[in-house]
Amino acid sequence: MNWYYHDGKQQVGPIAEAQLIELRRSGAITADTMVWREGMANWARYQEVGPAVDLGTAPPPATPAPPMIQSNSQDAACVECGKVFPKAQMIPHGAAHVCAGCKPLFMQKLAEGARIGIPGRTAPARFAGFWIRFCARFIDGIIMSILLYVPMFIIILASGHSIERTLGNNQEFGMMQLLVLCWELIWFVIYGGYEIFFIGKYGATPGKMALRLRVVTAEGQPVQYGRATGRFFANMLSGMICYIGYIIAGFDDQKRALHDHICNTRVVFKD
Repeated sequence: MNWYYHDGKQQVGPIAEAQLIELRRSGAITADTMVWREGMANWARYQEVGPAVDLGTAPPPATPAPPMIQSNSQDAACVECGKVFPKAQMIPHGAAHVCAGCKPLFMQKLAEGARIGIPGRTAPARFAGFWIRFCARFIDGIIMSILLYVPMFIIILASGHSIERTLGNNQEFGMMQLLVLCWELIWFVIYGGYEIFFIGKYGATPGKMALRLRVVTAEGQPVQYGRATGRFFANMLSGMICYIGYIIAGFDDQKRALHDHICNTRVVFKD
């Protein structure tokens, strides 16, 4: 488990829990030092969330630790500089908060469509390229084929009607056309539900999950159902224009397809 702590000037980490314990024993980290790990909503004092440490034989710290802002629901760490401020003095952006000093840089990143950091995560996003996204969609296509086309062929074979007989009977041919239209509608509904449900709930379809990919917003936040719905229809547009909407992902600096540009999403590798 990786931890982060604030030394009074800047955010430090990630460090392993064993290192954190040694720093606490040596006095480099005090009971009031602000710490954070993945899964925590906010930064908190070490004595509230840190691992227990036996300080009976620990040497006293060489110098007293600088005073820290006490952790409570009104404090947050700036996603740019890592310093802790009261939320009332910061600018909220989704789950992120930005201090007044970092506001110009933050706004510039937003204007450029850059991925905004998440407290405690310093590694930049790794964008998924064209070919791995193609493989993910291929896997999804196999799953959809099993769900849709296998039952369709079973129904056709079970009906006992040959294609020649159907084409030779105007009434049956008209019925066949109606069935094809109904089947196309069923395909659209099931495929749409498949994409929207998995993207909205898990951030990835099974194909993307298999290749450890996920869909996020430009700020690195999860995609909600509304945006997932819009992305599904924009995805269809990418395919309707001779698949150019997909191809441009191979030339974009953030590997964005047309539907990613429209919905302001990114496909990234999981951390």
